[in-house]
Amino acid sequence: MRNRYFGRLAFVFGLAAAVPAFAADVPAAMPDDNLNAVLWDQTSVEAQANALGAYALARLRLDEALADKNWTAAPVEQTGNFQDFPPAIILDVDDTVLNTSPYQAHNITAGTSFTPDSWTKYVNAQQDKPIPGAVDFTQYAASKGVKVFYVTNRTSDEEKPTVEEMKRFGFPMGDNVDTFLSAKEQPDWGSAKGTRRAFIAKNYRILLMFGDNFGDFTDDYKGTVEERQKVFEANSAHFGHDWIAIANPTYGSFESAPYKGDYKLPPEKQRQMKQDALKPWDGK
Repeated sequence: MRNRYFGRLAFVFGLAAAVPAFAADVPAAMPDDNLNAVLWDQTSVEAQANALGAYALARLRLDEALADKNWTAAPVEQTGNFQDFPPAIILDVDDTVLNTSPYQAHNITAGTSFTPDSWTKYVNAQQDKPIPGAVDFTQYAASKGVKVFYVTNRTSDEEKPTVEEMKRFGFPMGDNVDTFLSAKEQPDWGSAKGTRRAFIAKNYRILLMFGDNFGDFTDDYKGTVEERQKVFEANSAHFGHDWIAIANPTYGSFESAPYKGDYKLPPEKQRQMKQDALKPWDGK
């Protein structure tokens, strides 16, 4: 289960425009705010190009990091004398290495929204596809002697089908080391990922981190739009250097920032506050 989905609801406002009389027996599609984002994620060449570019950059950064003993992507969690630790990288799973757009597309076409049960059912069905460039890059890293860790908020119950799927795609899975660190696998491994990064940093020098959500890089990912922007600016030098972001407009912590993560608000209010966060042209 992905914490970034908590509180997410489908926003459905009214029926679609009236259909002609001859098509009256055809169900009208219900509007969904996520349609264009999922369409981009699932069908666009631009999404593929973005991911390929990110992982191509990661190869260059990986080689730089291997040559610099003082390089670490986890300055908060990586403490002490880490210079001679074996190298590692950390990747999120959902929409960083695995594309989960079939689940988003299902919710749009079925008029449903995220639930833990439907998400687990989707995970068990193993319907993901690799994000372009992800398999080749992780294999390249492993060939360089870099341990590839996956820090994910899929649960321990969802680990088995996910690992099976990733092995089938060719992702390196750590051999005799548990490199798939799921949420709640240990008592202090909550939805925030800092404790898991610290766990890895005890024995490895973390060269690069990858994710599609701000929380894949820092635990200070929550807050208002302005608060998140401030944290981003304080850490902006990491991006494109040792933090590699994969674009994902379909879900994430950005969604709840305009309404301050208050999931008790009705969907209409959440939607209005998101619209209020926009900065439109005045039309003049």
